[in-house]
Amino acid sequence: MSAKPKPVITPARLSARIAQLGRSVSRDYAGKKLDVVVILENAFMFGADLVRHISVPLVCHFVRAEMRDVKLAGFDRREIFFSHEPDLKDCDVLVLDTVLHSGVTLDFLCKRLQNRHPHSLRVAVLLDKPQERKVDLKPDYFGFEIASKHVVGYGLPDSQGLWRNLPYVASLDGGAPQQRGSGRKKGKAKR
Repeated sequence: MSAKPKPVITPARLSARIAQLGRSVSRDYAGKKLDVVVILENAFMFGADLVRHISVPLVCHFVRAEMRDVKLAGFDRREIFFSHEPDLKDCDVLVLDTVLHSGVTLDFLCKRLQNRHPHSLRVAVLLDKPQERKVDLKPDYFGFEIASKHVVGYGLPDSQGLWRNLPYVASLDGGAPQQRGSGRKKGKAKR
């Protein structure tokens, strides 16, 4: 079994920050219906808690990303596939994930969803790791900026699938995250 996790974001901090994010989303989508796309498995806890703090009418959709090795013209490639992609034409869409690392998978999903012609598309993440970004993707809403390290808890597992059940975010090597800004990045809603 891996080392004992050290809490870096307490349940109280998570709860307060997610409530703030919910108020921001509710303000931004006042008078509208929102379609929320939750990326499984990691975002199930964050998604459940955030949608309970959003006061506008919403519909939840769930997608799962899967990496597969495929042969293309005799070469092995790794490709990203998604389970059920909802019909979001003319909808206001908010995509939820727990951690934004390199951004490659989330950017690919957003581009796929954009091809369905939503009215708007924004991204919310609990944890942002901008120093790991490999694509030009910034979350529209975020909870905490964290250093480049593996965290567990609050839906996130270690390499053995353990620790998802912790009610807080923890590190196997310590260190506290930073909270920056208001949680809402300025910019266009449509991607």
